[in-house]
Amino acid sequence: MMSPSTPVMAAGTGSPAYCQTFPCAPETAAIGRRLVRDALGAWHLADLTDPAALIISELIANAAEHTSCRSIRLTVGRPSPAWVRVGVMDRAPGLVPELRPVADDMESGRGLLLVDALADRWGYDLRGIGGRPWGKEVWGELRVGGR
Repeated sequence: MMSPSTPVMAAGTGSPAYCQTFPCAPETAAIGRRLVRDALGAWHLADLTDPAALIISELIANAAEHTSCRSIRLTVGRPSPAWVRVGVMDRAPGLVPELRPVADDMESGRGLLLVDALADRWGYDLRGIGGRPWGKEVWGELRVGGR
């Protein structure tokens, strides 16, 4: 496992991206926010740091609360010059995110509502081979220059 102070490495091919695996725990949110801040700073996109950090925090919290996974993979990428994507990958493909209404008196359950409000678009992708998913990535995207 990498420590929070270990620098992240850029992907060697394709679109620029940073990713690392960490424990599936609420405490990982601080590491995720740092990963977002460092990546967006390197890409000179600091204006997207606050919404991207909140999105990754909520996605980490959802994985920690709703899956029994021991680890998650955090990603910050540029799928195109116009978009930044933050995501959390886990090994619980059967637990897909669903946006649901939340009663005013409920103390939790607003994570995806926050992601929906902050992200320009969000969703999930199943990961696997031949129709046999082993996991999923839940992601949120922000448009570069769109804020």
